[in-house]
Amino acid sequence: MESFGSGLMASFATIIPFLVVLTVVVFIHELGHFLVARWCGIRVLAFSIGFGPELFGRNDKHGTRWKLSAIPLGGYVKFAGDESAASTPDHDALQNMSEEEAKGAFHMKNVWQRAAVVAAGPIANFLLAIVLFACLLGFYGKMETVPRVDSVRDGSAAQIAGIMPDDVIVAIDGTEIKSFGQVQRIVSASADMPLQIEVSRDGQLVTLSATPALQEISDRFGNKQKVGILGIQRDTKQGDWVVKEYGPLQAVWGGVSETWFVVERTGAYIGGLFVGKEDTDQIGGPIRIAQMSGQVASIGIVPLINWIAVISVSIGLLNLMPVPMLDGGHLLYYLVEIVRGKPLSERVQEVGFRIGITLLLLLMVFATRNDLLHLFFSE
Repeated sequence: MESFGSGLMASFATIIPFLVVLTVVVFIHELGHFLVARWCGIRVLAFSIGFGPELFGRNDKHGTRWKLSAIPLGGYVKFAGDESAASTPDHDALQNMSEEEAKGAFHMKNVWQRAAVVAAGPIANFLLAIVLFACLLGFYGKMETVPRVDSVRDGSAAQIAGIMPDDVIVAIDGTEIKSFGQVQRIVSASADMPLQIEVSRDGQLVTLSATPALQEISDRFGNKQKVGILGIQRDTKQGDWVVKEYGPLQAVWGGVSETWFVVERTGAYIGGLFVGKEDTDQIGGPIRIAQMSGQVASIGIVPLINWIAVISVSIGLLNLMPVPMLDGGHLLYYLVEIVRGKPLSERVQEVGFRIGITLLLLLMVFATRNDLLHLFFSE
């Protein structure tokens, strides 16, 4: 009985943070669509967090049904003239609309208005990340330590390059280095890429070339990932850490920088997949997100907020992929419409949506497979 109780508590410790993370990110994404649609005079029929049967909801004064649905793996905003949650057009309904009803139909708006509504979802995700990162920097600052090398591992890329203990790293590829954490960020994203590293040694500046090796590491929870490693270590003591404080404008700029860093890392990973540099086992789905949400939440509220910001960027980028059914696929259709001066035929769009949903289902199956392998077979 005690084992059952502890298992139940562990499940809640994973599920609740996961629902918090996903609900916040999905709500902001759909709110972006909703607000711009309202500004464009589009009638919104439903705003749903989750898919499937409605658990509960209410209608607002504009006739929008706000609801929470049974499957908490996303959400949608349904507009007048939509056939489905993916905003595919209901051609029969559009043809039978009165002139007044057509004014509020999404598919009757010009291409620029439709594109603005679609793009607003991912943009809202990026703005959420910027705000969360900025708030963390503004309220808590950032812990930093001097980028001094205390030890160099034998046979490592750093030793081969000639980096020595007591060297202070001042620049990497022309970027000024102010903390050891900044070194780790750049190096981890630069596996098998030569870096020009400028160090201060006995009062002299020395420029060295080092190529971080791709290695698999584990975090405190046993999650594995492959990153670039130089083989240097900073043996920090309590007095070595300082808290860098941020003013309001600095915090906002820091939020933008943090968001861009996540975008760059994600883009580099996707690019690495196509050239065979990255492994597909890093692709995760809802199970992995749920597991990591619980792990991060166990550390504290600040890491959880940081994790929400990271997931928000990831959701925004995922939705911008040029795959029909996603926001990026709709934007691709609108770009073609702008170039051609008219929309693609109904048949072409329908085929595109079918291909899109097939690709998304395959991706979901593959990600779930990775999640299960990671959950049951990782050491």
